[in-house]
Amino acid sequence: MTATGADEKEVDRVYLIIKKEAESGGYFLNPDVDFTKNLVRGLLKNEQRYGYRACPCRLAAGKKEEDLDIICPCNYRDPDLDEFGACYCALYVNEAIAGGKTHADMVPERRPPRSERGKKHTTLQVPSVGPLSPLPFPVWRCTVCGYLCAREQPPEICPICKVKKERFERFI
Repeated sequence: MTATGADEKEVDRVYLIIKKEAESGGYFLNPDVDFTKNLVRGLLKNEQRYGYRACPCRLAAGKKEEDLDIICPCNYRDPDLDEFGACYCALYVNEAIAGGKTHADMVPERRPPRSERGKKHTTLQVPSVGPLSPLPFPVWRCTVCGYLCAREQPPEICPICKVKKERFERFI
C-alpha cells in the first residue's frame, strides 16, 4: 500500500484502463507516466473517500450531486484541451504534448465558484423558421463531450467519452 492507500497493482490496472479508454476516444494521457500515475493515485483516493473519482487537483464537496462536474473526466476537460492543450490537472493532453513536441503550461481554473454552479450562463437562441413539429423523444447532451442523443432516457454510458448516465442533461 502507498500513502494514498492504493497498491501499485491497482494503480497500474486503473492507469491502463484510463489510457485505453482515452485512446479509444481519441484522447491522450500525459506522457510523464510517473506524474500520471500520481494523478491515478489521487483519483483512487477520492474514490475511496467519496465513492467517485473526483479530480485530484480540485477540492471535492464530498456530495456526488455537487461534484458531478469534476468527476474524471471532468466537464472542463475538452474546453481546457482546446484552449490550453491540457486539462486542469494535466492528466489529459493534446497530441502535440503527448508526442513531446511541446509541453503543458499552467491551466487556469475554469470551474465556476460554488455560488455560480448549476446556473445556466447562456441561453440558446434558435432563429424562428416556423413551427417545429414536436420531437418524439427528448434530446440528451453529455456534459463532458457534448454527445447528443434522442431517446426516452440518456444512455447508461456515453459512447464517446464513457461517462455514466448521471453526466447527461436534457438538451431539448
